[in-house]
Amino acid sequence: MFDMNNLKRNTTKREPSEEVPSSTAPAAPAEPRAASPVKEPATIGASIHFKGDLSGEEDFVIQGKVEGTINLEKNNLTIGKNGRIRANVTANTIIIEGQLQGDMFGNEKVIIRKSGNVLGNIVAPRVTLEDGAKFKGSIEMEPKAGEAFGGGGKKSEAESRGTGTGAGGTPGTPDFKGAQQ
Repeated sequence: MFDMNNLKRNTTKREPSEEVPSSTAPAAPAEPRAASPVKEPATIGASIHFKGDLSGEEDFVIQGKVEGTINLEKNNLTIGKNGRIRANVTANTIIIEGQLQGDMFGNEKVIIRKSGNVLGNIVAPRVTLEDGAKFKGSIEMEPKAGEAFGGGGKKSEAESRGTGTGAGGTPGTPDFKGAQQ
């Protein structure tokens, strides 16, 4: 039969450095793409107690105690079963298996597992509460969580009129403490 590699070499002009590899030569391994490497998430262990502002550019797992604020806007946060958090949290995806007291702003979604216990408000386009999860607060499902508070999005009709109700049900008060209006 025909050797397609020889046929191609004979019909197209190539520089000597552009030799077409034969079908019997092993192919060079493809170089990994920059976005594809799977990195282990950073972890705060069960014996660690952190107070202050926590931010970063990688996924994070918390098994210990954290008080303050957590900002992982483009990354994911998992609060493990031993995690005890007293903080307002912003992350791409937030998964709660432990305890969280504070408001959550999920750019993509918030998931409260059956072992999770949350006291606070949620703003995210998608929210999952597993059967058995404990939750006390409000849920606001926005297309993008950042648009709800100071992210350049439009205010809701109630916010524009100043007739929204806050956490205590008081008309005209913001739903979240410290939120930008």
